[in-house]
Amino acid sequence: MTGALPPLREIIERYDLGAKKSLGQHFLLDLNITRKIARSAGIAPGDAVLEIGPGPGGLTRALLEAGAHVTAIERDSRCIEALGELAAHYPGKLKIAEGDALTANERVLLGDGAPVKIAANLPYNISTELLIKWLKAGPALWSVMALMFQKEVADRILAAPGSKTYGRLSVIAQAASRPSRAFDLPARAFTPPPKVDSTVVLFAPPAAPLENPGALERVTQAAFSQRRKMLRASLKSVFGERLSDTLAAAGVRETQRAEEISVTQFIELAAQL
Repeated sequence: MTGALPPLREIIERYDLGAKKSLGQHFLLDLNITRKIARSAGIAPGDAVLEIGPGPGGLTRALLEAGAHVTAIERDSRCIEALGELAAHYPGKLKIAEGDALTANERVLLGDGAPVKIAANLPYNISTELLIKWLKAGPALWSVMALMFQKEVADRILAAPGSKTYGRLSVIAQAASRPSRAFDLPARAFTPPPKVDSTVVLFAPPAAPLENPGALERVTQAAFSQRRKMLRASLKSVFGERLSDTLAAAGVRETQRAEEISVTQFIELAAQL
């Protein structure tokens, strides 16, 4: 590592990296903020970190500066050369994989080692899909995740039963992890500014592993797709004649609606499948 890295705005101009709306790109260039994300994830020297959508490398710089070994998946071919300049500055510390994070096999990229830390300013148009993918993979893949979402998505992830924002994403995220709010960011922190504010959410492994995420997805899909209906109607297609006994075993009344049911109760319902 020799010399100083050029400012990120110079990198963007040199490689013509104007943000693409089609890729959900909003670059985070303030190194004080990217360092705060790295600290939130507890990045320490020698940590293996997976990053998605590094763009010109703002967060990547903070991760490398903290001593991490970073594997970055980038779909935008324009950014690959710019990231190569960063890789040359940190020899052997940055692996760049060009491709789509939704279809990428993380274990092939990372190898069969210990769980990694995932840190990312996620492209907003695929953020929930990526989260669900990693929650399904579970702690075998990750030990902690520090992920940037639109604030409204973060609010859904963290919502409690009985609130208007409580839904499928709340249940799945809280069943498969222990999410918490790290900090919020105004739209003006990004280039270009999105139309909404953002939130960094931390995910720790769950107290107990989620045994059957597919079953939980099925139950929550049925329950929340008809959230105004009582569960005796919305879950009839899932449990059939066993519905009354299944609800009773989970401590759920047939007249309750999806938004009234706790995460633990949803896990118990899914276990019946």
